[in-house]
Amino acid sequence: MEVEKINPQEQLNHLLEQYEKLIFSICYRITGDYFEAEDLTQETFLSAYQSLSSFDGQHERAWITKIATNKCLDYLKRAQRRTMPSLSETLEQHSPPVHSPETDCLEHMMEEQLATLCKSLKPPYNQVALSYYCEEKTAKEIALETGSKPKTIQTQIYRARSMLAKLWKKEEGME
Repeated sequence: MEVEKINPQEQLNHLLEQYEKLIFSICYRITGDYFEAEDLTQETFLSAYQSLSSFDGQHERAWITKIATNKCLDYLKRAQRRTMPSLSETLEQHSPPVHSPETDCLEHMMEEQLATLCKSLKPPYNQVALSYYCEEKTAKEIALETGSKPKTIQTQIYRARSMLAKLWKKEEGME
């Protein structure tokens, strides 16, 4: 008995039907830009199509969302943002109030990843980064809590951001 092989075009059509809205939602939530989200959605499905031959068919939702997440992170890195806002700040500013289990899970995973990276920094940058990026405190609030000058805290935030960007690149295999 011969095993029937699904042609790549049919596989792509299946992925588009199943996940196009989810992928667009992820891209929009991460970038906050409708037009970039459209482009990144297309790039995601193009990459998926090009990788179909090596995909084992297991956990296709996780596979396609990982591709989308990586595309978005690459986009953010290329944009060379001057500030590194927390994920929750980005989501609050740029996303519609739509929640799904997938987007909530993705948000939670990225928040955990950011917290882990903040904790891995050396003192005092670890605590400053946690307070600023994860607890969303201002430099002034952190200065009051620590008894430091606001300018000192701003400098530490700037340095922590630079360290976090390097760690993020390493973790994503970009360095």
